[in-house]
Amino acid sequence: MKKIPPRVLRRMQARMLGNLGLDLKEVQGVEEVVIKMQDKDIKIKSPAVLMMKLEGEVIYQIVGGEVSEEQRIVEEVVEEGYTPSDEDVFLVSSQAGVSEDEARRALIEAGGDLAKAILLLKSRKT
Repeated sequence: MKKIPPRVLRRMQARMLGNLGLDLKEVQGVEEVVIKMQDKDIKIKSPAVLMMKLEGEVIYQIVGGEVSEEQRIVEEVVEEGYTPSDEDVFLVSSQAGVSEDEARRALIEAGGDLAKAILLLKSRKT
């Protein structure tokens, strides 16, 4: 089977999709695409980017390019001097089955995140 160049494939794809009522265009001048995730960034240098409009929605397709991944350093910001409310302490202590003092310490350690404090306390019990 004969290999078809990417540019010709994109033109064929655009024609076929146009026949189906889809508007497909290549985005010109793209130098880099960055996909930011919670724990890493995916960078794609010199890709071909296609934009497709379908029923009011816009879809971007990224083709080719040099892919690299960079790990992100996730920093949690903990407020200094955080004091949990009595309601939060009661909720955490009743959900985790611990004393209010333990619940208060876990809330301070979790930076006020109720779910994280409960999970932390439950994991310590096992």
